[in-house]
Amino acid sequence: MENLPRIVEVLLEGLPETVIATLGGIALTIVLSLAAGLGLLSRHRAVRVPVRIYVEGFRGTSEVVQLFWIYFVLPVLVGIQLLPLFAGVIVLGLNHGAYGAEIVRGAVQSVPRAQYEGAIALNLSPAQRMRRVILPQAVVEMLPPFNNLFIQLLKSTALLSFIVVADVTERGVQVLVPNYGSDIVLIFVVMLLIYLVLAVLITLVMRLAERVAARRVGRRPSGRVRETATVRAR
Repeated sequence: MENLPRIVEVLLEGLPETVIATLGGIALTIVLSLAAGLGLLSRHRAVRVPVRIYVEGFRGTSEVVQLFWIYFVLPVLVGIQLLPLFAGVIVLGLNHGAYGAEIVRGAVQSVPRAQYEGAIALNLSPAQRMRRVILPQAVVEMLPPFNNLFIQLLKSTALLSFIVVADVTERGVQVLVPNYGSDIVLIFVVMLLIYLVLAVLITLVMRLAERVAARRVGRRPSGRVRETATVRAR
């Protein structure tokens, strides 16, 4: 326990990188999830097929391999070397965006058909129906599984240590373990607690977002979209 202050200090040095990767990955995941999720519902095959290839391609391949492709193989193919953290954010967003697309698709399809028919009766355009009637209700259903997805993304940031991003995991494994090997249990306990605190913060924010979204459409969040959409094979 005498080394605890030093262990905490070193691990917290990696906290900014972990937070940046998480927030960047979440932002990209939201954009890709909405775009791909709505693309899966498109009437046009030319839109659905490429989106389905993206979704199945990233859901069906290893996130570690994707990371190595973006960081190590891409420079060989196109001559562009990405910064480690930037490459990590891209992979996190692309990978989790593929899972999020199915959440969005399921949430939109869960909106009762009567809502579509009512919007048509009001002579709203397809874009207006989606923006003003369907999406506000679908968002309430999306948020619970997105909470799980974002927590999973947070945990996936540990993979960025493979490309030498100085995050919490990299600081613990590469800096502390070699120098404080006798305190290895303490090191990993503190690491677990850091990730736990971050996960709790994400959950609190998402719970608040659920209440706000539900209030805007005049109902309580039901979480009908199955959260198993975020269960992932490693």
